[in-house]
Amino acid sequence: MYILGVWDGHDAGAALIEDGEVVFAANEERFTRRKLEVKFPVNSIAAALSHANLKPSDIEDVSFTTTEFTKTLSRVFPAIKENYYQFRRRKMLKPRVWDIKHNHWLKYTMTSIGIVPGSTAVSRAQVSRELRHMGFGNFKLDVVEHHTAHAASAAFTSGMKRALVVTLDGVGDGLCGSISTLENGKLERRQAIRSRDSVGIFYEQVTNILGMREQEDEGKVMAMACYSYPFQYEENKFRDFFKVEGTQLSAKYSWLKQYDVLSRISWQMPREQFAYMAQQTLEYTLGKLISNAMDRYNMHDVVLAGGIFANVKANMVIRNLEQLKHWYVFPHMGDGGIALGSALYTSYRKTGKSDYGFSAYLGDGYSTDETAELIRGDRSLAVQKETPMENASHAAELIDKGNYLMWFQGRMEYGPRALGDRSILARSDDEDVKEKLNIHVKKREWFQPFCPSMLESEAGSILEYDSKGVDKFMTMAYRVRHGKRDLTRSVMHIDGTARPQMVGEENRPYQELLKGVKKRTGAGVVLNTSFNLHGFPIVRTPQDAIDVMKSTKTKYMFINGLFITNRAGV
Repeated sequence: MYILGVWDGHDAGAALIEDGEVVFAANEERFTRRKLEVKFPVNSIAAALSHANLKPSDIEDVSFTTTEFTKTLSRVFPAIKENYYQFRRRKMLKPRVWDIKHNHWLKYTMTSIGIVPGSTAVSRAQVSRELRHMGFGNFKLDVVEHHTAHAASAAFTSGMKRALVVTLDGVGDGLCGSISTLENGKLERRQAIRSRDSVGIFYEQVTNILGMREQEDEGKVMAMACYSYPFQYEENKFRDFFKVEGTQLSAKYSWLKQYDVLSRISWQMPREQFAYMAQQTLEYTLGKLISNAMDRYNMHDVVLAGGIFANVKANMVIRNLEQLKHWYVFPHMGDGGIALGSALYTSYRKTGKSDYGFSAYLGDGYSTDETAELIRGDRSLAVQKETPMENASHAAELIDKGNYLMWFQGRMEYGPRALGDRSILARSDDEDVKEKLNIHVKKREWFQPFCPSMLESEAGSILEYDSKGVDKFMTMAYRVRHGKRDLTRSVMHIDGTARPQMVGEENRPYQELLKGVKKRTGAGVVLNTSFNLHGFPIVRTPQDAIDVMKSTKTKYMFINGLFITNRAGV
């Protein structure tokens, strides 16, 4: 039995379940090379079918999500979401006539409408039409509500048998969040959080006011907040924006009024302080809500999904709650993960299955021969074939000598993080190579930190680590132990925290590389940043990788059993 999950909104994508196992998942941006693509995911769907050697006619069950009014309208008139995509990502000059208040009024009024009579039927018809254009025929189309898809993605991949399931984002299907329970194989929603009370919209507005791209640069706000001087929450001008009473979350202002108040407050202070207040408000609100929910439902294992939980500092506050025993954040926590979430929920409805083994390595993979054929005759590249063990040892040697290198192996990761298959690697203690990466390759804002990958066995000695969860997916911040801060100079933020990937048997080639680094340096930890140019998606194909290598004049790359030296590299 095959179930295809489809999402055709912000960070569109597709996922495939075969006989109760997740076999493929990818996002459209990797194919179109447009970050956070919004178009119908024809390429992701085709790749999923190709991976399983299927034709469209082989698929009997398709699941999709989100049928609110604005999403339905954008399905009927795709130019609406394309125009907003171009504007939101600032791919156009700022319009000469731009009444910011009027346009925010329109945006927030439309987005808050939610599901209306007829919108689900119209969305179903539009998605069916797109699928039929691709050759799909006799299929059943299942509709999954937005936050149900988020909840399923976290609950069914967590490995937990009994857990509190919390979803929070900007808005989806008229809600900004939900609280559910997973028990005895049953996922049951206990509470919905209305869109008006969205902490996600609040943080999105802060991002916009700071001159950054909403729904994309919220992580930069989190990073910038650490450069403010700290102060007590009682001094925070946002402290009364949200109220948590039991498990009821309520916002003081409407979205439009809130934007106006935030704009006026931002006028009074440095942007770092403004970001700090927003981050502090988010952390306080989430900590209190989830603490109260654990007490109310007497559940102390917590699983999380939704774009809010991309905020690793807020996640750290949740992890440190006294009553929390175990945690899990779905690695593709934003809307990019709801294609899989909707497929999982449809599978659950059909079969009752609520526990799926999960790996983040769910995308395309390429053989050594395919890669070698691609670069055959390219005189700008010197190529040497190596075994996996030789690759790992050689890479560790180059890293130890202060080089950065590109590492392309196996199947592409699912989600926003590079996890050792599409990564750029360097020493974790070398600030010079960090600056070289920032200037020549990533070209990011100076205040954004890089992150470490480390052997799972090293985590306890490097981080203030507990037994509440192993982070394979870079979803949580930890404090670096004081004695290890020289070791982590290039992967630690100014506040002494880091967002690690803890590597074990799930990625043997990467694990061997880290073991090689440990043998040479004494610690199995490296700087790991995503294999892409700033503002572009992570590379998918060997050709993508070679293009980035050449454009950045990177000297070394290990790719699918080959060691490549760029003769023009620096």
